[in-house]
Amino acid sequence: MLAYIVRRVLYAILILIGVNLITFVLFFFVNSPDDMARMQLGAKYVTPDALQKWKADHGYDKPLLWNSKASGPGKATETIFYEKSLRLFAFDFGAAEDGRNIGNEIRTRMGPSLALQIPVFVVALCVNITFALFLAFFRATYLDFWGVVLCVAMMSISTLFYIIGGQYLISKVWHLFPISGYAGGLDAWRFVLLPVIIGVVSSFGSSARLYRTLFLEEYSKDYVRTARAKGLAERVVMFRHVLQNAMIPILTGVVAAIPFLFMGALLSESFFGIPGLGSYTIDAIQAQDFAVVRSMVFLGAVLYIIGLLLTDISYTLVDPRVRFD
Repeated sequence: MLAYIVRRVLYAILILIGVNLITFVLFFFVNSPDDMARMQLGAKYVTPDALQKWKADHGYDKPLLWNSKASGPGKATETIFYEKSLRLFAFDFGAAEDGRNIGNEIRTRMGPSLALQIPVFVVALCVNITFALFLAFFRATYLDFWGVVLCVAMMSISTLFYIIGGQYLISKVWHLFPISGYAGGLDAWRFVLLPVIIGVVSSFGSSARLYRTLFLEEYSKDYVRTARAKGLAERVVMFRHVLQNAMIPILTGVVAAIPFLFMGALLSESFFGIPGLGSYTIDAIQAQDFAVVRSMVFLGAVLYIIGLLLTDISYTLVDPRVRFD
């Protein structure tokens, strides 16, 4: 087991190094520091002195990979690659274009993101699996048919429709919850309850239909027919056999999604004014804050790789067919 985990961790580190190198090339070769300066200064014709001052103020005036003018280790450390890319592996994100510390912003905004995403994740998982089991239990009936129609209809509607419609109907017309904003502590539920409901509803159609397909696939296998032939009740077959054996593909999506709870929901946080990591990323893109965007890309890659690693480990726990080779 330990050797299996070590191999997966080594693979994850290699993938993260590759992602970091690709990100560096995209941000500093395809889009050079001079291009960043011109976009930030917002002028069509920027003087060379203004370019150099902006780059010096933001730490982009050093060589990209090798500083021949420095001495000793400084030849490698006094470079953009070291200060803007390698330091990310130590989670040293540096400062944003407005001077604020990115690491502090991430730690501060992680709480609101989790307050929104954890309830959405847990409630949506329970609701979707329960509804999918219901449809699978009543398969090939009118309940199953209209349930699938409902899922297809709901997954065909844009998330923006649910957000805007929910804000208008529940907040503006019924005045049940605030239309936007956020408060810390126990008052947070008033601001996150509506986004949570909308998050669960918007993900209902696609997830429930996927889980239904997985359960029906298990129903067609030989071990289910054998269980029925032994005289087991249909509910026993469903919960003891079908649900358990369908956990592998479900875990693939569920476990891999857990790390992204920290990243927040881009649309929900932006529309509801929740100061989480999702809205932080959107604001950085709109402001062309490359330091924040670069940090969030790296953090997203780290969380995604952690999700894949957790998925591999979870396979070994729920499926004895997966060996540690």
